[in-house]
This record gives sequence, structure tokens and C-alpha cells, in this order.
Amino acid sequence: MIRGLGLDLCAIARMERLLQSDAFLKRYFAMEEAQYIRGQGAMAAASLAGCFAAKEAFVKALGEGFREIPLSDIVVSHTEKGAPFYAVRGLAKEALSQRDVKASHLSISHEGELAAAVCVLEG
Repeated sequence: MIRGLGLDLCAIARMERLLQSDAFLKRYFAMEEAQYIRGQGAMAAASLAGCFAAKEAFVKALGEGFREIPLSDIVVSHTEKGAPFYAVRGLAKEALSQRDVKASHLSISHEGELAAAVCVLEG
């Protein structure tokens, strides 16, 4: 049973500006996410946009918005082959448990100047 669905778009150019400083990464991303994004070289802004869209899609799927869950608790990780997945912790993990969510699914895509993410929460 689907417990939640979230979709978000993020402008890559907006993220290029935010990469000029570490402040944005430190505030909203776990250390491992920041390392992954910085490691993408020329694709860092696109990766940042995709990961940020994934965080927004997650809170939309929960129906929470950004009020309750720190974005650093919504960790976007990647398999060895590059497939994204959520590795949530803290309040994000609690929110999933409270809603009886058993699995989360994530897809991220980039096209032109936009990154998109879709989150499906399954119970």
C-alpha cells in the first residue's frame, strides 16, 4: 500500500551558486552526502540539485514539509552502481515508523537545467 508520494524539481544553476560556500552543505546535508556531491566534479551542482530535490520529495511524501524533520536526517545515498536510495535517521526514521512505512523508493533525474526527484513511501 502506498503511504505517500512526493515529487520535486530543483534548478541546477541555483545549486551552482550555493556550492561556492560550504554553509549550505553543512546545514542541510550529512557529511557523507557532502563528500559524494563534492566528489562529482563538474557534475557537483547537478548532484546537489538532485539530492536536494530528493529531500523535498521525501517530506512531501510524508505530508510534513520542512517544519518537523531536519534535512540532514534525510540522507540520500547511492549503491555501488549509482542508484539513489534513502538512508534516513533521527526524526526522519521516526516519522516513517509512525506512519508504518516499510520501504521508501527514490528516483532522481537530470535534464537540461533541472533535476527532479520522486519519492514513494510504501507500507
